[in-house]
Amino acid sequence: MYVKICGLTEPEHVAAAVEAGADAIGLVMTRSPRRITVERAAALAALVPAHVLTVGVFRGEDPETVRAAALASGVRAVQLHGRHPHGDFTALKDLGVRLVRAVDAEADLRCGAFDEDLLLVDAPHAGSGLPWEWAAVRGRPSGRWLLAGGLAPANVADAIAAAEPWGVDVSSGVETSPGVKDPALIRAFLKAVRG
Repeated sequence: MYVKICGLTEPEHVAAAVEAGADAIGLVMTRSPRRITVERAAALAALVPAHVLTVGVFRGEDPETVRAAALASGVRAVQLHGRHPHGDFTALKDLGVRLVRAVDAEADLRCGAFDEDLLLVDAPHAGSGLPWEWAAVRGRPSGRWLLAGGLAPANVADAIAAAEPWGVDVSSGVETSPGVKDPALIRAFLKAVRG
């Protein structure tokens, strides 16, 4: 099971995610309690070994803003969260990074429909940290897709059983307060996913 730990802001939390076995980490460069500067994202991305994907997360920014931030930070993937048009993905295809489309369950759930490499299916109210009806998407997304929204160490196994995703993404479920990750919760999440 592929695991992305999103919203990392501190070197020790990046280290905890990498050591616990995360496949990807998310660096938020958009409006959020977890927002970091492009310079901070570059410093954190530099700490990540090549086998762990660094994902720059954006919501609502135009493709040129995303392109500039991705290049300056050195992330190896770009996640466009929300209802970005297909043209935004097309405009970024030549960056040479993986593209992630993050949407709610009402969107087109075919991975690759917008030329993305990974699809992330999030809660109806992204960023709320509240569990939602994960089973409602079971069998609907196609390709490589990650389940997100309200996941935590205590419920991720149930969420996986309900939705049968290819991977999972967590942010607030491994925090002690908004934007503050807990290395013990990161480890517990990975253990709950992989046993």
